[in-house]
Amino acid sequence: MRSVYRLLKPMLPVTLVLTGLWIAFIIAAPQTFLDKYIYISFMTSIPFIAIAAAGITLVVIAGEMDMSFASNMAMSGFAFAVITRWSGSPALGLAAALAMGACIGLINGLTITATGAPSIVVTIGFDFFWRGSVMLLSNGLAVSLASMRTSPTVQCFTGRIGGLIPAQTVWMLGVSIFFAVILHRTVLGDGIRFLGDNKEAARMMGLPVRRTRIGVFVLAGITAAFSGVLSCMELGNWWPTQGEGYLLLVFASVFLGGTSVYGGRGTLWGSLAGAMVIGMIEAGLVSAGLSGFWTRFVHGLVLVSSVVFYALASERKGKRSRL
Repeated sequence: MRSVYRLLKPMLPVTLVLTGLWIAFIIAAPQTFLDKYIYISFMTSIPFIAIAAAGITLVVIAGEMDMSFASNMAMSGFAFAVITRWSGSPALGLAAALAMGACIGLINGLTITATGAPSIVVTIGFDFFWRGSVMLLSNGLAVSLASMRTSPTVQCFTGRIGGLIPAQTVWMLGVSIFFAVILHRTVLGDGIRFLGDNKEAARMMGLPVRRTRIGVFVLAGITAAFSGVLSCMELGNWWPTQGEGYLLLVFASVFLGGTSVYGGRGTLWGSLAGAMVIGMIEAGLVSAGLSGFWTRFVHGLVLVSSVVFYALASERKGKRSRL
């Protein structure tokens, strides 16, 4: 029972926040939050945030930061759109997009480990680089994919199960479970947590620090690419500004979910629940009668509050262990 409690304890705060927020919105706007269509809307849009957040969770647990994933979504989405239009095969376009995302993640990881520069600085630079590249390659023009929306591949990833449930919800759950298994049931996951907790100790223990650091950026690149492709499939279009606005939403989901900003600790359930909270806020505020201008204010407040709460909790836990 103690081991089960230790496993579930980090997930408790964000679960309580999600449940409390849901109940509050039901009370404030019952005509919206007691209707099934709002939840279908959530299942349509939240997976794009949650899938990207899954990869970023591993990066942050490893003690790193990836600020370039939003432009990765655009670049990989562009690869998907171009290859799909050229070949007529969304499956081939998906493979090209995932390969592009992995390459971007690999370039991030190799640059960071080779130079020793802070990951946050390197990835901010690459964010500008990839965004500029995709603007130059596309001439700032969108690419229509409407003709591909009825293909079996697109239906598999963003169709409606039973004519109602968006398929991307199933893929979101699958990605979250897969990454949770990696984090908690594999040697790679142990290395990621150890690396984020104490990089020098991990190096002295003989762990493959460089390979692990590169690996988390590659995984984050793949999830960003997958999120970008799903967005293209859902909307039937690629646009040059794809991914813009996701930076705050994804990091808010990760930190609200309890992933330590210092590295070493975090859960995939936390990030998934955090994405649900972030995705629910805008609809809840508008349904409750508040202006949409409140959305960014509340998102920022939630992000700052969650980081401060977990930092203070971590500090108290450290004091108790030292005593």
